[in-house]
Amino acid sequence: MGAEMEQPGEVAGSASGTVYLDHNATTPLAPEAAQAMDEAARLAWGNPSSSHPAGKKAKELIESARESLARLVGGRPEDIIFTSGGTEANNMVIHTALRYFRESQGQGQAVPHIVTSNVEHDSIRLPLEQLVKERLAETTFVPVSPRSGRAEVDDVLAAVRPTTCLVTIMLANNETGVIMPVAELSQRICALNQRRAAEGLSRILVHTDAAQMIGKGHVDVQELGVDYLTVVGHKFYGPRIGTLYVRGPGTTTPLHPMFFGGGQERNFRPGTENTPMIAGLGKAAELVSRNWEAYEAHMRDVRDYLEARLEASFGKVRIHFNSQFTGSNRLCNTCNVSILGSGLQGPPRFCSAVGSPVT
Repeated sequence: MGAEMEQPGEVAGSASGTVYLDHNATTPLAPEAAQAMDEAARLAWGNPSSSHPAGKKAKELIESARESLARLVGGRPEDIIFTSGGTEANNMVIHTALRYFRESQGQGQAVPHIVTSNVEHDSIRLPLEQLVKERLAETTFVPVSPRSGRAEVDDVLAAVRPTTCLVTIMLANNETGVIMPVAELSQRICALNQRRAAEGLSRILVHTDAAQMIGKGHVDVQELGVDYLTVVGHKFYGPRIGTLYVRGPGTTTPLHPMFFGGGQERNFRPGTENTPMIAGLGKAAELVSRNWEAYEAHMRDVRDYLEARLEASFGKVRIHFNSQFTGSNRLCNTCNVSILGSGLQGPPRFCSAVGSPVT
């Protein structure tokens, strides 16, 4: 869950003075993003695949948004594929990894293996459980360390098998806010892939779901070293669509479509583009690229204030901050706390997070 101390009237439909505590689930739409969506719907209503002025205008807006998303994550515009959201992007990565493994194995009967953590979003966990149920894949869910709250690199690598085709670890956890060691993991897998190639084993692809990190901290795919990265718009004051970053889609990194149709998104994700939503996502990405450091500082200040007030109100004996792990970094906006003692009503634990000051 997420939290931001809103000013009266800032959250649509909220009562005056409401404190919104669900920002890790969804953020309110930034006014600039809403304006971009409205203008696109009115002025760029044409089909982006058409050659007339209305279609060209729509295409221009889409490509401008693609450039904004590329800047947001440190990639190239050609590495950005628009999707309906994080669930589709995550499923596309899993689908691609399985097909890539089958193609690299030729006529072999080996079952592909995927490594992930036991704290992933349902859009990772549930597809993998379904694949295991259908005997189409094997999966290892690596437990996070009780000492650090992280999926430790050595534990993840220990789960790798000769048949492993994908490692997918979220960049930051939505419940604890703990930031995972994705950059170190990518470096280690890159070295491992060199040895695997010499042994005739298939490449291990690396994916991170960055839904909770965008807008709350620095994200650069070059530093992370991942093959795929998922972006979700409604986590950073944009509309409910997303993108999948792919390092050289179809060339450097495999990418297989889940749908077939009119050839949009270079055939990786066909279907007539939703121009207004893409325009809004591009505008939200621009805001984050310009302001993420200020957003981060504001959210950390509010989170720390919340935690200080909780400790002052309940005392150190009755309060336990579950998201504070020695040696682990966490999101600037997320607090996971348990209130201990008898006679309490309601859930004994709650998670909150602070958002950027959107007015």
